[in-house]
Amino acid sequence: MPPLKPYSSDLNYSYAPGVFPSLQLMQNAPERAMRLLLSEKAQGEGVEKLREICREHHVREEIADKALSRISGKQNCFAAVVFEKWQSELKKDAPHVVLHHPMDEGNLGTIQRTLLGLGVEDIAIIRPAADVFDPKVVRATMGAVFSLRVKYYEDFSLYRMEHPTHALYPFMLDGSVMLEEAVASLQRPYALVFGNEGSGLPAEFAEMGQAVRIPHNDRIDSLNLSIAVGIGAYAFVHAEK
Repeated sequence: MPPLKPYSSDLNYSYAPGVFPSLQLMQNAPERAMRLLLSEKAQGEGVEKLREICREHHVREEIADKALSRISGKQNCFAAVVFEKWQSELKKDAPHVVLHHPMDEGNLGTIQRTLLGLGVEDIAIIRPAADVFDPKVVRATMGAVFSLRVKYYEDFSLYRMEHPTHALYPFMLDGSVMLEEAVASLQRPYALVFGNEGSGLPAEFAEMGQAVRIPHNDRIDSLNLSIAVGIGAYAFVHAEK
């Protein structure tokens, strides 16, 4: 087998570090698994279940403590699955979340896990942006990335060309409509659009759809991006029920 390289966005493979993310990969996308890396100290029910599923899918198992330490940056990572990267297509009639230049890896991972929990499975990411396949992001998703459809676009206009019928709801600090009002008259299918952690969305997004703001008091200037996505997605998903 060829030697494994430190992760780079140029590679056609990545790593799911940790027993739980690796299990999520093997349970939801086993066809993408290439190799199972284990620590000599790996033990327990989760590890044995992971090994069993990998054997069922003919995934090579090897002891690789040094590689695990390099991949995770930690000494207590006991397992990782090497997997092939992929590009998804978003569902045409499903709700989307569009992330415009998200740069924080922790936020990106938390957002994916939160959206999967809320039932939103289609995410568009506008570059420049953090890499969903970076092992730090994969671990932050706790394996949710293997159950989602995520697609990168070089520009928002390219996303819009592919999905022209989605009603756009850009979340902006100066949004003209409160969240409660927006969900009361939502149009389907819809796309919730969120900006960069520091700069938010450019002003022109207010003209592209129904701008929305999440109300909060004046003791803070804004909400963390992953929190805002969670609140917005929850409100829209439950408005459909």
